[in-house]
Amino acid sequence: MKYLNELREGDNISEIYLCKSKQILQTKTGKSYYSLVLQDKTGTLDGKIWDLGPGIENFEAMDYIQINAQIVSFQSALQVNIKRLRKCSEGEYNSSEYMPCTKKNVDDMYRELMGIISSIKNPYLKALAESFFINDKAFAKAFVNHSAAKTVHHGFIGGLLEHSLSVTRNCNIIAGLYPILNRDLLVTAAMLHDIGKLKELSTFPENDYTDEGNLLGHIYVGAEMISRRADTIVNFPEKTKNELLHCILAHHGELEYGSPKKPALAEALVLSMMDNLDAKLETLTELFESTTETGWLGFQRNFDSNIRKTGE
Repeated sequence: MKYLNELREGDNISEIYLCKSKQILQTKTGKSYYSLVLQDKTGTLDGKIWDLGPGIENFEAMDYIQINAQIVSFQSALQVNIKRLRKCSEGEYNSSEYMPCTKKNVDDMYRELMGIISSIKNPYLKALAESFFINDKAFAKAFVNHSAAKTVHHGFIGGLLEHSLSVTRNCNIIAGLYPILNRDLLVTAAMLHDIGKLKELSTFPENDYTDEGNLLGHIYVGAEMISRRADTIVNFPEKTKNELLHCILAHHGELEYGSPKKPALAEALVLSMMDNLDAKLETLTELFESTTETGWLGFQRNFDSNIRKTGE
């Protein structure tokens, strides 16, 4: 199998991929065409079917499809120009080959997170973190297998763990540099800040927004999950609970980015910055890995800027 991240401009391929999404669109002249997102374990790639002739069999999103196609470059990104397509039958593919996964070791990442939990000195915050990541086996299993996003960053199995650990690790470092920060509050908020995504996004292969995600969003859902769990811990201080919830509610930093509150605590400010830092750097990482172009990569909407790799 030739994985999507191995494809290069000019390649002619005959391969099986998961059709993540399918849209029927029209050109400026009114001709219908299909716009697809193809997926395997290395990521996703846009595909186009310009000629909807007899060589294109019936298929839908979430079907596994065998395609004959050419790889082209469009606006500095690779694209799959599909000539022939058929829907595959069960047994023709191994579904594990089509689920994008973290490149990092999940067990090692989880052990590092457990080490940070063991270092929390505040007994209530430590008990809260342990109640999720150690005592709640169903939560822990879901957490390590979930993505952190649909598309923008960490949109793969293990992405939620990888992103949460990176944010927690960075917050832990910053807390050691600035004495004004409550380290226990900050690292607890960091490891819990995105747990609402367990309900906002469905599991793979769909990895799409649920009704709860569309209606409420992960910030509200996560805050509610934390509030309910804190209420099960005897004598959990109301002030500590409110400060933790504020960090969760403000972790996108700005109202325009979906935060119900702007940061009013130093810990909330740091969390929002570390969350944004990790998301942006992962987005750049995935951008650089998705293209063979050198030099300037063109305008990137997520950064509102023309981007290039350092030294090119």
